[in-house]
Amino acid sequence: MTLTDPPPVVGLHSAAAPAPLADAVPVVDVVIPVYNEQRDLAPSVRRLHDYLASSFPYSFRITIADNASTDQTPTVAAELAAELDPVAVLRLEQKGRGRALREAWSASDAPVLAYCDVDLSTDLAALLPLIAPLVSGHSDLAIGTRLGKGSRVARGIKREVISRCYNLLLRGALAAGFSDAQCGFKAIRADAAAELLPLVRDPGWFFDTELLVLAERAGLRIHEVPVDWVDDPDSRVDLVATAMADLRGVLRLAAALGSGSLPLGDLRARLGRGQQALGGAVPVGLGGQLLRFAGIGVLSTALYLVLYLILREPLGAQSANLLALLATAIGNTWANRAITFGVQGRRGALRQHTRALVLFGLGLALTGGSLAALHAVVPDPSWSAELLVLIAANLVASALRFVLLHAWVFAGRRSQH
Repeated sequence: MTLTDPPPVVGLHSAAAPAPLADAVPVVDVVIPVYNEQRDLAPSVRRLHDYLASSFPYSFRITIADNASTDQTPTVAAELAAELDPVAVLRLEQKGRGRALREAWSASDAPVLAYCDVDLSTDLAALLPLIAPLVSGHSDLAIGTRLGKGSRVARGIKREVISRCYNLLLRGALAAGFSDAQCGFKAIRADAAAELLPLVRDPGWFFDTELLVLAERAGLRIHEVPVDWVDDPDSRVDLVATAMADLRGVLRLAAALGSGSLPLGDLRARLGRGQQALGGAVPVGLGGQLLRFAGIGVLSTALYLVLYLILREPLGAQSANLLALLATAIGNTWANRAITFGVQGRRGALRQHTRALVLFGLGLALTGGSLAALHAVVPDPSWSAELLVLIAANLVASALRFVLLHAWVFAGRRSQH
């Protein structure tokens, strides 16, 4: 077997190789999702094409997935498709990176599907280590990681902190075992994609996270490749809007997993996988509960602070604190019941939620009292001062909340997964 003759792609269900592919069908389809990238598209596609044509041992296709660009991106993409072989263009009339990937991957005939961001921030030398385990059948998905041992990353402190906090949140709230959800450098076997994509609801930036969490819960193998990654200083991603959308996605996915509404058991059985331990990287027992509680707490606190800021001006500090705390406390109790302590069904739910109201009162007393003390000392404090006081009070309330949830609210019903 030579470098130009790739090894057979092994199916999920069997170690036997499928029938030989037609010459026109590439082994790998690399998708580049784009929106208004008329300046960067051509140099990036040419650079990727040059690398694949000169250094990549598998047959390939590059698919430009244009999701509703309003500049000259469609024209540039068409010119590239006419100039370079094999480059294809898929045009969508709605925005959303996740939507673009879903459509491109679903339409592809390649047995291995990949994508990379148009800025090519990831060193292309990592592409072969990303693809090879999927071609051989060793793994079902592969991701580039900027947070693994051996990764070399150049980016600003703000993005570094956001990335690490987000992945910590995933480990806590969703028991995720993978290290980097949002690196724009991933691949999946087509047979795994066909099973997972119908379950992935997000059309935007949370698409990656949702796909990975569902794959992990279904027992699929995720291969991680440490990458060299250089931040794009001209990135137009709105960090605040993306972060809030991701938080909403985490909450929605946690609710779906907690309710058991996703057919993951059927998916495991269909793929021939055994039972997969919940989030293998998360400790069991009290340690696992603490980590999951912390992740849910980060999400709840973020939503609480956003609601507080929205309500602060029209309602005043104390009323805004009451309503924001009440809104997030209900979701926090439900999420901790299902995810942190693994309590399912309606048995004991009324008693547990009634007891949780006592914890709400405790949190209200601590946050409201802290605000009152601040206003007594500083008659007209800044909003930043109020937020700092509320964050400190919430930390104290959260510590007491975990102790009482563990020892009182869910006593006798705790999961040890």
